[in-house]
Amino acid sequence: MARILIIDDNETIRDGVGTVMHREGHEATMSAGGRQGIEAWKAAEPGFDLVICDLKMEPVDGMEVLQTLRELDEDVRVIIITAHGSVKAAVEAMQVGAFDFIEKPFPVELLKARVTRALDSLDRDRRTERLERENEYLRAELVGESAPALDRIIGSSPPMERVFSLVRRVAGTDSSVHVFGASGTGKELIAAAIHELSPRAAGPFVKVNCGAIPDTLLESELFGHERGAFTDAHKRRIGRFELADGGTLFLDEVGDVSIAMQVKLLRVLQERRFERVGGEKTIEVDVRIITATNKDLKAEVEAGRFREDLYYRLNIIPIDLPPLCERRGDIPELVAHFVARLGARTRSAVTGFSDDALAAMQNWSWPGNVRELENAVEQAMVFADGDVVEIADLPAHISGAATGVPLDLNCDDRPLPQVLDDIERRLILQAFDQADGVKTETARLLGIKTPALYYKLEKYGIGAEDSES
Repeated sequence: MARILIIDDNETIRDGVGTVMHREGHEATMSAGGRQGIEAWKAAEPGFDLVICDLKMEPVDGMEVLQTLRELDEDVRVIIITAHGSVKAAVEAMQVGAFDFIEKPFPVELLKARVTRALDSLDRDRRTERLERENEYLRAELVGESAPALDRIIGSSPPMERVFSLVRRVAGTDSSVHVFGASGTGKELIAAAIHELSPRAAGPFVKVNCGAIPDTLLESELFGHERGAFTDAHKRRIGRFELADGGTLFLDEVGDVSIAMQVKLLRVLQERRFERVGGEKTIEVDVRIITATNKDLKAEVEAGRFREDLYYRLNIIPIDLPPLCERRGDIPELVAHFVARLGARTRSAVTGFSDDALAAMQNWSWPGNVRELENAVEQAMVFADGDVVEIADLPAHISGAATGVPLDLNCDDRPLPQVLDDIERRLILQAFDQADGVKTETARLLGIKTPALYYKLEKYGIGAEDSES
C-alpha cells in the first residue's frame, strides 16, 4: 500500500482519482488546491509516496507545487495531470522534475499503469539508496573474521565464563544492553555476539563510535540528512538508525556524547522515531540498542555530564568486562591465538612462546588490555630469530619489568601509547646509563637482542650522550 496525495481544484477529477486509488489498496489524501497540497505534504507523518497533481490551478499552479516539493524532497514522484493538447507544458514539467504526465480525459487503466510505474520506480530507488549506504558503511568498517563473535572472544577463566553466560541469557531479549569495560577489553565483540545469538541475527549489525565523530556531525551520522540540510549536503543520506532497522545498533563510547545529543537519543529510544537533519518526515525504526563506554556513567550522571533518564534507558542490562589483569589465566590462550593469526602479517616462523616469555607476559599489568597484548605479541614475533619467542624478544617494558629494571609508573592521564613509549624509553635510559653506554651490555640488562636495541635507540633518539636524569 502506498500513501498518495491528490491535488486538483476540480472536485470531480479529484474524487474520481481518489476512488481509483482506494480500490487499488492505496491510502489517498485529497487537496483542493496547490497551497493546500503543499501544506498537506509538509504535515504528513509518514510522508507521501506519490503525488498526482493538476497543472492548471489558481492561485498556486501545478508547476509551483512541483518545484516546491522537489525542494523539500528531490526524490519525490509527481505525476502531472494536463489538459488535452498541453504536451508542451507537460514536457516543461518533466524538465523540472515531474516523473510522468497524463492527459485529460484519461482511462482508469492508464492511470493505474502510470501509478504502478511510479511506485515501482520509487521502490527500486529506495532499495538502491539503502544498498549504496550499506555498502558505504561496510567499506568504512574493518573487515573482521568470519567466525561467530562469541568464538572470537578468547578466554575460559571464571570471570569470562560469567560474561559468556550473561551474553547467552540476554541475547534472546530486546532489552537495551550497556557494556562497560576499559579500552581494549572487547566491548564490540560482546555486542556482536549478543546480536548474532538474538532473533535479530538475520538483520544488520551497525556500529557507531560516538567518541570518534564530532558532535556537529554525529546527528547526521545517526539520523541521516536531507539534501540542502547544510552546506555539504548535496544529496539525501540515510543514517545509522535507518540502516539498523530490523537489527541492532551498537553505540560505542556513548559516554562521550554531548548533553544536546543525549536529549535526541533519549527521544529515539523512547519513541523509536526521528527526523533526518533538515527533514520534516518522521521515520519509524525497529532497532535494538547496545551501548558501551569505558567511563563510569553513574559518576558522569552525578557530575552532570550525562542525563540520568538516558542512563536508566541504556543500563537496563549491564555487562561488566573484566580487564586483562583480572583474568591472567587467559593470557597463554590469547597469546597462542594471536601467534596463529599474526603469522602471515609478520612473515614470522614463530609457533609459540617459551615458558619464561609467557611468565613475563603474565606478570605484566596490561593497562591496554587485550589490544596491548596483541601489539606485544606482534612486536615479539617480528624480533624473534627462531620459532619460539624468548624473553629477550619481548618489548622492553615487559622484559625489563621481568628482569628487575626499576620502574616508576606515572600515567598523568595521557593516552596509553604515550605512557608505554615513555615507560620503554625510561627503561632503556636506565639500562643504558647502568651499562655506561655500552650497547651490548644495555641489551643484556634489558633482556633483549642487540638488533632490537638498535631499533629502539633510533626510535627514541637515545645516544652515547644520554643518561638517566
